[in-house]
Amino acid sequence: MKKILITGAAGKIGQHITNTLMEHTNYQLRLADINLLPLRKFKKSSDHDVIYLDVSSLEACQEACKNVDIVIHLAGDPSQNADFYSSLLENTIKGSYNIFKAASDNGVSRVVAASSAQAVEGYPLDFQVTDSSPVRPKNMYGVSKCFVEALASYFAYEKQLQSIAIRIGAYDDYKPEGQPLSARDMSAYISPEDFSDLLLKTITTKNLPPFSILHGISDNRFKRLNIEETKRLVAYTPYSDAFKLSGIQFF
Repeated sequence: MKKILITGAAGKIGQHITNTLMEHTNYQLRLADINLLPLRKFKKSSDHDVIYLDVSSLEACQEACKNVDIVIHLAGDPSQNADFYSSLLENTIKGSYNIFKAASDNGVSRVVAASSAQAVEGYPLDFQVTDSSPVRPKNMYGVSKCFVEALASYFAYEKQLQSIAIRIGAYDDYKPEGQPLSARDMSAYISPEDFSDLLLKTITTKNLPPFSILHGISDNRFKRLNIEETKRLVAYTPYSDAFKLSGIQFF
């Protein structure tokens, strides 16, 4: 039975992924976050435990990674407007290094890290980004995610820690009763169901290269990120389409 550490487990994505993985009996989960209140609903058992984790502490990350097979690293400030000095430096830059360092030191076999479409958001909106397009962030949040991708590559090739960075798009931003999404957000949309499929395949797919960048968006009619390489690498099969969800018809 594989033991999986989920950092940032109390976040929107973290809670959804936890629910998904708890449906599978072949995983033991270690749920970690700086905010434990949202995790109270997940029952502790012999298969699952909940721990307080401030990723800015290397010592705490070392302890969290003990006896872990796979790390799903979601912790960090999710705001595109996050301040570099007061948040990104500690939570994303330092925190991500600490997690990769601790995973490497403790013999973790694979790290799946949350990057973002913001790492390449600087491209014109009519340009479809491929996995081989150079990074082009539009804000400091995107810059911090470029660092995460570079960090993952470093640990993959220099420390032999298999690493995957998922450029997550507009996660579950579609709200039928709310404000309609912009064309850009529809093109970058990813549903919780599609993200669960993608995440599970990053855990189960064998024979991956040391480092991979995957594009985390749904099967939208128009796609901000090209997902063909992601489909090829992990047999990703998205079903949602934000344009259809928004009632837009094409003839």
